[in-house]
Amino acid sequence: MVEQAIRPIVEAIVANAPSGWTEAVLHSRAGRGGSSVTGHYLPQGDSWGARVPNPYAELMALAQTLRKDHGWEPVNLEIRCRPSGEYRLVAFHDALTRVTGLNSGFQVVLDPDYRLPQPGRHQEPGTAAPAGDAELAVARFRAYLEKRAAILGHPDELPPPATAAAIDEAEHRLGRRLPADLRALYLIADGDGIGYEHRYLFQGNAWLSLESLVDETTDWGSGERPWFGWDLEWDAVVFDTTPADTVRRCGSHPGWLRFATGEDGNYLAVDTAPARYGRPGQLIRTGRDYDDGPAYVADSVTSLLGHYLELLDQGAYEKHGDHVSLLEPDREPDPQQIIGDIPDEVPPTLQAIHINDATGPVDLAPLTAAPGLRRLHLNRSTTSDLRPVRELPVESLRITLDGGDLTPLEGHPHLASLGLTTTVPADLAPLRTIPHLRGLNLSGADVADPTVLADLTGLRYLSLTGRQWTTLLTEGQMPPALTAAHLADTDATLDEALAWAARLGLTTENALRVTGTLKAVDG
Repeated sequence: MVEQAIRPIVEAIVANAPSGWTEAVLHSRAGRGGSSVTGHYLPQGDSWGARVPNPYAELMALAQTLRKDHGWEPVNLEIRCRPSGEYRLVAFHDALTRVTGLNSGFQVVLDPDYRLPQPGRHQEPGTAAPAGDAELAVARFRAYLEKRAAILGHPDELPPPATAAAIDEAEHRLGRRLPADLRALYLIADGDGIGYEHRYLFQGNAWLSLESLVDETTDWGSGERPWFGWDLEWDAVVFDTTPADTVRRCGSHPGWLRFATGEDGNYLAVDTAPARYGRPGQLIRTGRDYDDGPAYVADSVTSLLGHYLELLDQGAYEKHGDHVSLLEPDREPDPQQIIGDIPDEVPPTLQAIHINDATGPVDLAPLTAAPGLRRLHLNRSTTSDLRPVRELPVESLRITLDGGDLTPLEGHPHLASLGLTTTVPADLAPLRTIPHLRGLNLSGADVADPTVLADLTGLRYLSLTGRQWTTLLTEGQMPPALTAAHLADTDATLDEALAWAARLGLTTENALRVTGTLKAVDG
């Protein structure tokens, strides 16, 4: 029963309350995957650091009850209580969630199946021939094993080779052919693992069996990267590799065949769908630590084996028991991302910059020296001139505009997300001409005419304050393709968020509201 499940949570809130409190607010998202809690006691001041407790077991029990009674998984809930013992629960399913951090407030998702497209899906494909050579790869691999055997004092124990028929079947399941050089290696050994013991032949990466290669690759389904929610994804950027335009700008891709793993969620993969300047069969790193984009390794397995032989010949290795670790030369890569001021010499490899707490208006002109800049964020910093942005392929722009206007952004061919704060009213008309604008945060902007937003036919995400939403909804000027919306009022209640979501078209009549009073409370 819901009432019985709420009471232990309220009791925990009251028991942990500081003296002099007048109200407590607990927000939680709870379900089979666990629970998260935010909240506070009122009044809040400089000396008030008390946060509401996280009664995990009790919240999980309440979530289980709501799942059983309403089918909600997970559930979002808000509990407010007072020293008098009065409390109120509001609960609803996951279409409406409270978000914290930079984009705190409430978020509603109107189409849970939609995902923003990744730029790599539309990149021009590569047409060059493969760089790998099956015969040379076999010769280098055998030489590599011989050198390892001399270092270890014995040859590596490897599994039997895969059969040609097994490789054909694997390629049928993948829907793609293995590069010829990698295929040739599988005809020597089916990976480097026997049982749970691997030889880690690919520089600390376990070489997967053919069966595991298929499983690891197909487990990613369509090849899309993990989706972390609209509050994080609306202005996400996928970086390019070095060399540029060799690998598709995706978090993952069905053409990336994962054949070796660091056993930490990261992989070596052969790329069978390269970008314009890439070559089929090139090697990349992808996986858990590469959501911002893959890393280029080599043009082929053949070339990588040649590099391994060079390191061994140079004595650039260490022996640890029964393992050989190759020592890559120290290289200081040119930075892709800078957090801080614009440097005196902007590196041409720069793809993202976060300028924080600048003391005066920021001159963006020096950034034109970075022809691949994709993300430009001014945090607690201002600028008055956006003309340099016209020359850059910026996709994610976050600015505080001190005077100036948005005219330089007209027709910008790359801009996909804009977070705008203003010091004077801004004319949004130039946004009509930006062809790929998908996300917009105007919660810090003074907008002269919000009805312009109705003309943004490709807009998928919009963040506004409650007052801005009221104006827009009253005028009936919603962007027609809106998929996710954000209510940027951090002090909004779940009841207020439900009323807002209902105006956006979400069915909220089945929201649960329960009130009660504890029998005895120590205030």
